[in-house]
Amino acid sequence: MHRQVHPIEAESYRRLRARHDASHLPPLTRAVAERVVHASADLEYFDDLVLADESVLRAAADALAAGAPIVADVEMVAAGITARESVCRVRQAKADPDAGLTRSAAAVRMALAEVGHGAVWVIGCAPTALEELLVLDARPALVIGLPVGFVGAAESKAALRASGLPGVSNISEKGGSAVAAAAVNALLYPDLYDITTTPEENL
Repeated sequence: MHRQVHPIEAESYRRLRARHDASHLPPLTRAVAERVVHASADLEYFDDLVLADESVLRAAADALAAGAPIVADVEMVAAGITARESVCRVRQAKADPDAGLTRSAAAVRMALAEVGHGAVWVIGCAPTALEELLVLDARPALVIGLPVGFVGAAESKAALRASGLPGVSNISEKGGSAVAAAAVNALLYPDLYDITTTPEENL
């Protein structure tokens, strides 16, 4: 998928790269890291992110190009995914306190029943959504797990890394809808990081 880059965005990336050189990273690894930093204006993400191997990111990008579904935990994440419609069922879901099921976790169950295996899951808000996904047989193409918060966020991301599922996460409690959407957007526009071009050309 091709996209025109606005001059303001180009200048923003130029300034980002003047402050941190990520040119040693493989193309999609760099794409995800730089887009997360760009979305947050937070250079600490370069050290905080934990990304799947380049081959895994490439497989996820290929799956997206082939039409793999995207599932978002909340509508703010879905709104930030600009290239494609995504599935988000949090509005329709209902919590079940007796079963210890939050509305976000219930939405994950609903979405999985709809999309099945092979989806790209993008979680930027609710740790309970990520926790629920990890106990289900989702068989995802990729899990972008970047929920934010002081309760459960870091723990749920650690659980994602321990699960062995293909994932993008970060170590700290920070995260959020903007950075989660940025990570999947990087995979939706892989042509922007063609390894045959220079950093200035492939923004």
